[in-house]
Amino acid sequence: MKRLFVLCLTVCCIVFLLNSCKDDDNPSPTADLEALPADTGGTHTPHKLNSDASPYAYYMYTPSGYTNDGPKYPLLIFLHGSGEQGNSSTNAAMLDKVLVNGPPKLIKSKTWKPKYPMLVASLQCHDGWWDVTKTKKVTEFLMANYAVDTTRIYMTGLSMGGYGVWDQIAVVGVGAHITAAVPISGSGNLVPGRAQRASAIPIWSFHGVDDKTVLPDFDIAMTKAINDLSPKIRAKLTIYPGTGHDAWSKTYDGTGKGTGAATYDQFDMDIYEWMFQYKKGK
Repeated sequence: MKRLFVLCLTVCCIVFLLNSCKDDDNPSPTADLEALPADTGGTHTPHKLNSDASPYAYYMYTPSGYTNDGPKYPLLIFLHGSGEQGNSSTNAAMLDKVLVNGPPKLIKSKTWKPKYPMLVASLQCHDGWWDVTKTKKVTEFLMANYAVDTTRIYMTGLSMGGYGVWDQIAVVGVGAHITAAVPISGSGNLVPGRAQRASAIPIWSFHGVDDKTVLPDFDIAMTKAINDLSPKIRAKLTIYPGTGHDAWSKTYDGTGKGTGAATYDQFDMDIYEWMFQYKKGK
């Protein structure tokens, strides 16, 4: 009987040690996020152009548990489309144009509910087109002035903003500080070297097959060019039938799940949860 007890105790210890080693070797990719305070409704604050050192005006959403003293939070940077441009230094109300689409729209309507809390910076372009240098400088400004987890900086944008996202990851590359990106209804240039730079960053792009405003050709070609390089994280592309140019509404709110064309990557998980899988250095 004593031998049986010793044997059982030994087996239990071995199982415990094996499980402990397994957890240490393969921690959850979101363990750090699970430790953050739950977001019960945060604050959405406008920062008009020239109100601080940011080269673009922006709305900043801070979750309910956020303080500048920490802990550090993931940051989502949103780039709007051409119709939402404005100069808030001359007319502060112009900044509210960024609230009409994407994450800032969901925040305004109180339907913003990602699985984990995150800061959301919705930038406003005031000078015709998203500039790669200014966008990078805004990212660095936010890193310096908010409690940002710099291993978890995500970027998304629609239409003109989709172009802006592609420029950050394909022109600037890893120097843009972006951990993962979701360009929607965007485009760019297939200049040599851009696929190589973009391949270092997880990308999931979305487009409408019948988009006549911005054709899906670039997304298709760039995704193939990246994946031909056998990147560590394969680039994903979801193509919707019947959406026209607006491939963003049902991507940001998740209602487009399961509606993508079968020959491309399926929209089978929340894009924010997809982002949260990725952390620099992991």
